[in-house]
Amino acid sequence: MDAPAGRLFLITGPSGVGKGTLVQALLERHPQIWLSISATTRAPRAGEEEGRHYFFLDREAFAATVAQGGLLEWAEFAGNCYGTPRQPVEAQLAAGRPVLLEIELEGARQVRKSFPSGFQIFVEPPSFEELERRIRGRGTDSEEAITRRLARARVELEAAAEFDALLVNGDLQQALAHLEQLMGLA
Repeated sequence: MDAPAGRLFLITGPSGVGKGTLVQALLERHPQIWLSISATTRAPRAGEEEGRHYFFLDREAFAATVAQGGLLEWAEFAGNCYGTPRQPVEAQLAAGRPVLLEIELEGARQVRKSFPSGFQIFVEPPSFEELERRIRGRGTDSEEAITRRLARARVELEAAAEFDALLVNGDLQQALAHLEQLMGLA
């Protein structure tokens, strides 16, 4: 089944909850969905490619893009800025293609104002302990960064009720099936 044409879907949740893995699995099964590529001021992680995973900008270039109104939303998270380039999202929606945004809480709140008809999904971990295990298991962050991510996760989990739907990501296949159902793909 095809995703509803020209509809904006948004997925958010705390760092380490598995949003990226879930989105990757969804896109493999439904390649007609267009995933927005975010801009960020953070350094690339191993294997990440410019224009494929993110648009990597320095702070000056990011600030200039914000000032020019070139981002649909943006926020600072864990010491770095992230944002969604406006033009590609609007072009894909205008062309009738379903668009998926994978962004953080503050960005989701901004998009809710810009696209009130968008469908917003909050991804939760099965437990906070499992979330901490996943974040530590990445092996990419310092202890200070992990502490910041976990503190931020507690705040984000409190905002889950703001969203159109909640999705617990404990088992990937079950979570994927639920996501497909929420997006009208099942």
